[in-house]
Order: sequence, then structure tokens, then C-alpha cells
Amino acid sequence: MTRFAVLLSAVLLAGGCTRTAETPGAGEAPAQAPVAPAGYFDTAGRQDVLSGGVRMIPISTPKGTFKVWTKRIGNNPRVKVLLLHGGPGVTHEYLEAFDSYFPAAGIEYYYYDQLGSYYSDQPDIPELWDTPRFVEEVEQVRQALGLTRDDFYLYGQSWGGLLGLEYALKYQQNLKGLVISNMMSSIPQYNEYAEKVLMPAMDQKVLAEIKKLEAAGKYEDPRYMELLIPHHYTQHLLRMPADQWPDPVNRAFKHINPKIYVPMQGPSELGASGKLVNWDRSADLKNVSVPTLVIGARYDTMDPAHMEWMSKQVQHGRYLYCPNGSHMAEYDDQQTYFNGLVQFIRDVDAGRFTGTGK
Repeated sequence: MTRFAVLLSAVLLAGGCTRTAETPGAGEAPAQAPVAPAGYFDTAGRQDVLSGGVRMIPISTPKGTFKVWTKRIGNNPRVKVLLLHGGPGVTHEYLEAFDSYFPAAGIEYYYYDQLGSYYSDQPDIPELWDTPRFVEEVEQVRQALGLTRDDFYLYGQSWGGLLGLEYALKYQQNLKGLVISNMMSSIPQYNEYAEKVLMPAMDQKVLAEIKKLEAAGKYEDPRYMELLIPHHYTQHLLRMPADQWPDPVNRAFKHINPKIYVPMQGPSELGASGKLVNWDRSADLKNVSVPTLVIGARYDTMDPAHMEWMSKQVQHGRYLYCPNGSHMAEYDDQQTYFNGLVQFIRDVDAGRFTGTGK
């Protein structure tokens, strides 16, 4: 049993964003949405009618052609959002909270499992788990879905935010807007934040035991997750009792692919140590010219001050801060997380977006 299965078992067996001048506060009515066509759920002329919006898209790679899973919801010729999940190697499932907000806002959006994730092909080819290849995959998905600069918004959460930033730095000519949620622009600075801020705030006896298990390579020892869930995950990943975590989150953990997650993220849950350990795009943020929303949260594993700084480094940025949220603020600070996200899309669509970036 992997530690991810241990996490799920432990969860199952366990017995509001601050607004800027343009972002509604917690408890307020959701932001007015872009005006969608009358037939938001009209599937006429769509090639995905038979499958309820699902398409398996062929992806060319250096190791052959494989298929990735996507699902469209809604119709809006001006607003189409492609959702990039975290991980790497998790699934779209934990993003299903979008179903409670985006349809009412008239936003067309696409779930998408990246190659190797549960609903897509899962080739056991380590050479494919490389950030530049994932960027090319996103571009192929964009082309297949017919998304263009006139309508294409790219949303990424956690690893998806990293991937979204990488995509924008190469292909921003295709984008109408970019959302980077709960992701810093530097893994070294993320690790530094974990070492200097998060770890000192933990129970030091617990931290010592976690580090002892890591030093011994006992990442799959049930004790590892027994310590991490109450002392780290429910503090910084999702601030709800583990037995109350939403079903989409539990399914995403159940379906994670460790053959992707561990090589890229690393085995430790307290920081990154895999292929991404030296990733840093902070110096390149100034090159992002499309309207960009950066979302951070007070209790996140990622430094919220750094994410606010990111919003000021891009040319046209806005920051959404969630004082009650953690890494998955779309759940533990949900109402105004989505209010702020919808407001951003609304403002870009209406041509009145103003940012604080350079």
C-alpha cells in the first residue's frame, strides 16, 4: 500500500477571502457573470454530445501517441476555461467544486486529466514526466478544443499553476487570461518557506518524528500519514477535519499516480525534492503580459506574501488573498474564492480589467 492509499484510508476511517476594491467579500452575492448564450447547456453542433462533453484527445509525445481525458461543461463563445489540476499525477476530480459556481456564472469550462493521471492513458515511461513535455501537451489540448486568444482562460492550481505559468511564458499569444492558484514562482523559495515558517510552527516532537521517518525512507509507514494528517494536512492543505473532506478530494487522493508525483515532487510531504527542486521562474514573471490573477491563502503551504509579490511582477496582475484558506482554498474559503475568480473573468471579458502589475 502506498502512502497515498494510506492517506485515503486514514481520511475515510477518521471518525473567507479578503477582498480588494474589486472583489466581493465573504457572504456577499457572487459577482455578476459574463452574459452567457441563452442555451448554456445546448449541445447542438458539438462533437462531444454522445459522451456528455467528454473527449479523449490524442497527444503526440517523443514516446508515441497517447490519449488524455477532457470534459466540457456549458457554452460561452467568449469565456472558455481550461482547468489544470495539481500533483503532478493527481486528477481533475478535486476541482469538481467548480460545478457549484461556473455554470451559474455562464462560464464554459473544461476538466482535463493530464497524461498519466487516472482518466487518461497512463504509460509507464519515466521520460515523459518532464515539465516542457507537459507544456506541449497543454498546447495540443488547446488546439484540439479550439480555444483561442479570443476566449481562452487557463487556470492552474498548485502544480497546475506552475504548468500554467510555464505555458504562458511560451504560448501566451493564445491566452485571454491566466489564473495561478496556490503556487509560488520558485520551488527553492517554497522550500525555504517550509523550513523557516511552517516547520517551526509545528509541534517539534512531531516534526522530529516525521523527519526521522523520512531519513529512514519510511514514507509508506502508516505512522507517516498518522502524523502528517492532523499536524500538516488539516492545517495547511485543507482546513477541515479529515473525516469531513469532500468526496472529490478523497477520490483525487485515491487516484493519484505516485509514478509521476514522487519523481517530480519528491517523496517528502514537507517540501519538494524531485525533478522540480530547482524550478524558479521569478525572474521571468515580468514577461507575462496577459491579465493574470494570482490566488494565495493565509494557511497555505505556499507563502501568500510571495504570491502577492508575483501579482505585482507580471505586467497586468491582480491578487486574491484568502485569510481563512489553505492550499485548497477552493474548499475551505470557497464562497469568495469563487467570487474573486468569477469577478476576474468577468472584468477581463468586459475589457475593464485593471491590475497592479508592472
